[in-house]
Amino acid sequence: MANSWWEINIRCHPLLEDTVYWRTQDFGCRGTSSQYKGKNCLISAYLPQEQAQLLDLSALALWLRQDAILANLPEPTVKWNLIDEEDWSSSWKEHWQPQEVGDQFLICPAWLDVPEAGKRVVVRLDPGVAFGTGAHPTTQLCMESMEMRFDGKPTEQIIADIGCGSGILAIGALLVGAKTAYAVDIDPLCLRATQENISLNHIQPDRVHLEQGSFEKLQEMLGDRKVDGFFCNILAEVIVDLIPQLEQISHQKTWGVLSGILLDQAKAISDTLEQSGWIVATLWKRQEWCCINVRRS
Repeated sequence: MANSWWEINIRCHPLLEDTVYWRTQDFGCRGTSSQYKGKNCLISAYLPQEQAQLLDLSALALWLRQDAILANLPEPTVKWNLIDEEDWSSSWKEHWQPQEVGDQFLICPAWLDVPEAGKRVVVRLDPGVAFGTGAHPTTQLCMESMEMRFDGKPTEQIIADIGCGSGILAIGALLVGAKTAYAVDIDPLCLRATQENISLNHIQPDRVHLEQGSFEKLQEMLGDRKVDGFFCNILAEVIVDLIPQLEQISHQKTWGVLSGILLDQAKAISDTLEQSGWIVATLWKRQEWCCINVRRS
């Protein structure tokens, strides 16, 4: 029997789109899609049935309405229904098309033919229920930051992807020059998606070390090795707790890219980074989100 999923449909003002993405990700949704209907944005988010009860969904709707009131925007309408897994796995794919990201990348859904890419690096992707399609501003900012570190030529750099989701950042780095990637995520579905995307992009298996777990698992995988750079595109609350530990996998020239951070969270994150011996080199923003590039002091 197919597993059942909550399909949560949120019709909102376009300026609320990023806030809704953040709320649904924080709520535990495994994937989202969005489309514009007239002057409104329709966002569909998906969550395994066993992870939420009706009261939980009602609470999510309340939070979304409070967000709209605080932003002085019209309240969204929130509806939900149960669908079978095979319906969820195909419904959102209708809305996702190849997308250029930054100056180097072209993200192409795995089920579509690869379009003419010119000099762009094609990243083929089937995220399944994992976060990371290249459409969200946080992922785009990370990939644009990646372009500061790699120019498409092979290097000896070792990178870590903390909370790898679909594997898009680790795979992108390997395609544009990283030698080896270490990737961890606490969600086994993310690991499965990452492994499949590694194969889709014809990356040699020995270039990727992939395990289920958090930062402690990454340390175990690395042993005495240090990384040259790391990506961390997760929730700001998790990043704050992680920052004091990052030096344990770093050397004097290690760089880092942190995202999943709302603009009003950026100062607290930056202050914590500086207190832990990191220099905030740049802070890039897109809509309500930002990406912080750091290096060791």
